[in-house]
Amino acid sequence: MEVWKYILMNIDDVNLEPQINKFQELFATTFKEEVAELLKTYPEKRSLELDYKKLERVEPGLADMLFKQPDLVIAAAEEAIRQMNFALPLNEKFEPRVRFVNVPYEVLIENLRAKNINEFVAFKCVITKRTEVMHKVKVAVYKCELCDSVLRVEAGRGFKPPKKCSECKKVALRQMDDECIYADMQRAEAQELLERVRGGAPAARIELLLEGDLVNKIAPGDNVFICGILRLKPPLKTRQKQDLVYGRYVEVNSITSMKKDFEEIEITEEDKEKIKELAKDPQVVEKIVDSIAPSIYGHKEVKKAIALQLFGGTKGKKTAQDGMPIRDDIHILLIGDPGIAKSRFLQSVSEIAPKSIYVSGKSVSGAGLTVAAEKDDLGEGGWTLKAGALVLASGGCVQVDEFDKIDEEDRAALHEAMETQTISVAKAGIVAKFRAKTAILAAANPKYGRFDLNRNLAEQFDIPPTLLSRFDLIFPIVDVLDEEKDTLLAEHILASHMQEKKEGKEMLDREFLRKYISYARRHIFPTLTKKAADRIKNFYVDMRARGKASKTVPITPRYLEGLVRLAEAHAKMRLSAKVEEEDAQAAISLFSYVMQKIMTDKETGLLDVDTIVTGKPKSKREKMQKEDTILEIIKELTRIYDSADIDSIISEAKKHEIDEHTAERIVEELKRRGEIYEKGHGQFRIVE
Repeated sequence: MEVWKYILMNIDDVNLEPQINKFQELFATTFKEEVAELLKTYPEKRSLELDYKKLERVEPGLADMLFKQPDLVIAAAEEAIRQMNFALPLNEKFEPRVRFVNVPYEVLIENLRAKNINEFVAFKCVITKRTEVMHKVKVAVYKCELCDSVLRVEAGRGFKPPKKCSECKKVALRQMDDECIYADMQRAEAQELLERVRGGAPAARIELLLEGDLVNKIAPGDNVFICGILRLKPPLKTRQKQDLVYGRYVEVNSITSMKKDFEEIEITEEDKEKIKELAKDPQVVEKIVDSIAPSIYGHKEVKKAIALQLFGGTKGKKTAQDGMPIRDDIHILLIGDPGIAKSRFLQSVSEIAPKSIYVSGKSVSGAGLTVAAEKDDLGEGGWTLKAGALVLASGGCVQVDEFDKIDEEDRAALHEAMETQTISVAKAGIVAKFRAKTAILAAANPKYGRFDLNRNLAEQFDIPPTLLSRFDLIFPIVDVLDEEKDTLLAEHILASHMQEKKEGKEMLDREFLRKYISYARRHIFPTLTKKAADRIKNFYVDMRARGKASKTVPITPRYLEGLVRLAEAHAKMRLSAKVEEEDAQAAISLFSYVMQKIMTDKETGLLDVDTIVTGKPKSKREKMQKEDTILEIIKELTRIYDSADIDSIISEAKKHEIDEHTAERIVEELKRRGEIYEKGHGQFRIVE
């Protein structure tokens, strides 16, 4: 019996001859090239991919039938190609699968209903997890333990194992596992694309079943277009009864990878005209910046930085000389006093960014941010990898609120993701690497609750310096008591409650801004002009020269790359294909603002990037070095003598270029901190 009859054995009065004949005609005409390509690559490639739009053009009836009766159409197509008896080398059995691609009719996962059961469905989704490859019986082989007769049965959908021997009619069949024919299969889980989930609703999920050459074709974090048949899972069984509640899954027919970011933001021709018209406005940058978190008063620099982050640098195949890809996403950290709208900034971005995930504080773990290993029913009790926020939002933005509340070991998971934009996993015996091309906007509170304006701000961040240095821009937002500013802020907040509109500022509609950002990220890839490159180079060289004179490091190559990203993003805001000098200057101005705020040593007034890299300004590092030197001097003197007298300490300190006054001050400081004690007048020893 032909395979298609086994597939449809539960359907009465099925006659597929008309459909088989139609497909044979199509394979000889419309799809002649596709068939020829399959014959050339078979058995390495075992699937014949048919363009649905071509089928709809020549056989609209067959195309319509695919959606309502997919089992019949797919079975007819596969039987048609088998019956054509193509000559293959090495006596290879010709059993290709027919897969339909380029299907224009799609639904949201959340809109799949009971009426869609056993129908052909198509949807865009992001893969959240997948299992290891498993093997299902394709042809079951049974042997009768009484008469030794052998029975072979095709294990199609709805297959039920035979109970009696076909020869002796006795119940004595035993399945011969070693002689059965198996097919590869794999389960996966998909969820709605983030771009399509609006209004705070949870993303709908659905299980996928992959078979044959579709296994291992997807990985967690991939954005894909799925075509398949919606099936019911067996009902749940309890000891008392069998519940008549069914789960569901999609038996996947084809998978198409979607490489573009923001695939789901639909932009009409009318939208494109409006976008291009806005880009011609000389005030376009100001209008976009004013539309970022309009309910928050002031903080112009923060809003501009967030706008640049939403547009991002030029993506593509930029690589360093050693072949490593260069990051184009911009990372921003907001650290500020409580109650000054840091969370509002993040929530505003989550509503504007075409693709984003918002997570907060103690509710997020390292596994939730990166990749988790789970043991669940999807993997038949085995381990599966489930994509976290940074993987799911790849190509978009993740907002991390209460960044300082995340456990240190969980924050450590961000190091690789922020710089190389990949996440390497070695969990539960599974070793893998995932793409995490995601911009991060984080918010945190100062170490002591509020900033102490008399101390260096960078010393008040309870975040590891190694992680701080990976942010392109860090904004300390300080709550300063200022009557004029407080008055304007109060008026702004009260006006919003009274539904009064502020004069003079033109805000863009949120949905239109999303489309503008999406269009720019999809179509605009600005490149540096000579003037812009020279402007950035001159700034970098000048800053390094200043550092040489003051014996500090005001800027590093990592920040040079950050300047390029900011300049490219500024050009994108104007929909410009070139990064002009004005874009470079905008990036420099914003970076200089941040430098003045957090990289300036209050004691010396010098710019010093090591304030961020090491967590301490140059003056404090020098002080610590001198303290260590004095401690070593005291240790050495007490090793030779019973104790170290102050005159000997000062004498030895001068050999290390520490003057008398400084040496005396350090000794008093060490004594006050309890690291040394005074045994007698002017005689000191180390506290053991």
